[in-house]
Amino acid sequence: MGIKRFWKWRYIIPAAIVLAPVALAIFVVVGGGVVMLLWNWLLPPLFEWPRITVWQGFGLLVLCRILFGGFGGGSGRHRSKHMTPEEREQFRGRMRGRFCGTSRETQAS
Repeated sequence: MGIKRFWKWRYIIPAAIVLAPVALAIFVVVGGGVVMLLWNWLLPPLFEWPRITVWQGFGLLVLCRILFGGFGGGSGRHRSKHMTPEEREQFRGRMRGRFCGTSRETQAS
């Protein structure tokens, strides 16, 4: 069993070293290309802004990622795992009061 494991890692690591830059390059070209096509299709005719290149499109994609987040990341539900049941109930009550206009304290009175 040990030799099979050795052979797997012997081929997996070099493949990852070769395929990771290739996958990154494909992402840059496709992501930047999509942003470039959308920009060049909409903005020059509407607002007479200049056309952009693939690299500028990728730069816009990165800038939007930095400013607005995105590309997955989760919904924030993992925070409640570290709360006690009392803290969780207090948090839910505050959220109900803030967004629903009612909380358990106001409903009880």
